[in-house]
Amino acid sequence: MKPSPPAPDTAPAHEVLSLLHPDPIARPDLEEMRQALSFAFASGVSGGLFSQALDRAPLAPSTWDPKSFAQDLFLEEFVARGFRVRAGGERDTVVNRAFIFRVLAHPPSDTRVAEHRREILRELSGSTVFRRQFEELYTLACRLRAALEGATAGKKFDTTRRQLDVLVLVKEAFDRMSESFEGAKSGLSGLREFGTSVRETEGYRSMVDLLDYDEHLATLGVTIRVGADGRVRGFEVRNLRERQDNPFVLSPARRWLAKIEMFFRGYRFSDGEVMARLLDAVFEGIEAHVLRFIPLLGEMEVYLGALGFRDLAEAAGLEVCLPEIRPDVEGTNEQPRKLLGLFNPLLVASGVRAVPCDLVTDRTSATVLITGPNSGGKTRLLQSVAIAQLLAQGGMFVPAREASLVRVPGLVVSLIQETRVDQSEGRLGMELVRIRALFEMLGPGAMVMLDELCSGTNPSEGEEIFELVITLLSKLRPQAFITTHFLTFAARLARENAIAGIRFIQVGLDAAHRPTYQFVAGVATTSLASHAAARLGVSRDELEGLIDRNMRAPVVRARES
Repeated sequence: MKPSPPAPDTAPAHEVLSLLHPDPIARPDLEEMRQALSFAFASGVSGGLFSQALDRAPLAPSTWDPKSFAQDLFLEEFVARGFRVRAGGERDTVVNRAFIFRVLAHPPSDTRVAEHRREILRELSGSTVFRRQFEELYTLACRLRAALEGATAGKKFDTTRRQLDVLVLVKEAFDRMSESFEGAKSGLSGLREFGTSVRETEGYRSMVDLLDYDEHLATLGVTIRVGADGRVRGFEVRNLRERQDNPFVLSPARRWLAKIEMFFRGYRFSDGEVMARLLDAVFEGIEAHVLRFIPLLGEMEVYLGALGFRDLAEAAGLEVCLPEIRPDVEGTNEQPRKLLGLFNPLLVASGVRAVPCDLVTDRTSATVLITGPNSGGKTRLLQSVAIAQLLAQGGMFVPAREASLVRVPGLVVSLIQETRVDQSEGRLGMELVRIRALFEMLGPGAMVMLDELCSGTNPSEGEEIFELVITLLSKLRPQAFITTHFLTFAARLARENAIAGIRFIQVGLDAAHRPTYQFVAGVATTSLASHAAARLGVSRDELEGLIDRNMRAPVVRARES
């Protein structure tokens, strides 16, 4: 009987492999994950090993709070529809969208992390070979997950065969990593280095020997006799040659001697039990490396989702880019903002045509008031700018063909809230609550998006509160975008120029006074309420026609009865 393989290779916590971070973050739950992995290999039931590994995966520190923006940006919906994970043209049905959401909702404070992610995306999007290899590795990881999570649950299966199949997938994954991404300069090179280092370990070599033993125990030489009519007349076994170069293969005499020795020592186990013990010992030798590989599945989905977003935009005739991100120089930030070809990714993800626009401001540390007609794209602009900032600081593609932005420590998005049946305040009260919540969450230099500020009260009182808000906001040096229909008030602010750092843009109109979904400097002179009313059938003639129809309807019903 062959002795057990050597002691397993171990991987210290600080050597955890990561595609999302240049300096992998140690996991405090490695021992718990190891036990779950051992159980999954032994039983074919993982108990949610892969999802738990991602749910508990530590991320780089972030100052962003998802509660202040995720809901109004429909971030969960964007992840589900916009970050489409595909590999080899097929969409994976068990994507861990919660992990992608968590990564996007927590842009890292360390700029090196975002740059690390951008470099990986730059190589994946710039090389069809790298992307294909990445997708192939992801597909292998999905197959390994299925094998460990008991995809055959409820069916009869041979435990030994299943465990051998798991080892085959593990070997294929490490082989694929070591043979891929040749010449990569980004974090993709870490996958190649990891695969290569694993293949040099004694645990890997023992696994290869065992799989080779399973596949090639012996070679059988056969002579087949064929007649003139092409039919087989018979065959003859000429020779049987067992492998002698595999350490798991013993000669017949040694196999019998081993069994006799175990018998007299009081041990009783079959050949199948011997194989089961060998499988456990071999897996123990590579367990630490498989443990490091498991969280990579979710991290790969983040990058595949980003590539899927890029593909989705290109299919709609739009461009994305990896932006330039500059640091915020406190107190002296006069750097411009540039978003060219900016589009709303929520529209694209929903299959709605999005019209790109250019947004350029002379400085980022400013409060930008946006005026213009309803349905002119003001709210969509707020969403577009906020999502662009979010994705940019997370190291992802942004929805623009060119972007130059300044880092912010946080984001607050507050769009108009629908009336709720359980609300205790009227519209003005709810608006004041919204303003209070804004100042509770907003820190210095953060980005803020406010839709229709003070729209829930009469203009005179609303303008007073509005001016108070933007005056106090200026003390926080925010990157603020605020939409409003207080046109006379906005025009006065522009004319007086009494509030530092305030800028004005308006919805562009064509010759027929229809919104172009572009934005130009200045304050709108009208909200074009009559145009909106006509478009929606709210003219005097149409309403009188409805009244006449409704007045005739009872008479008609009475005659019919």
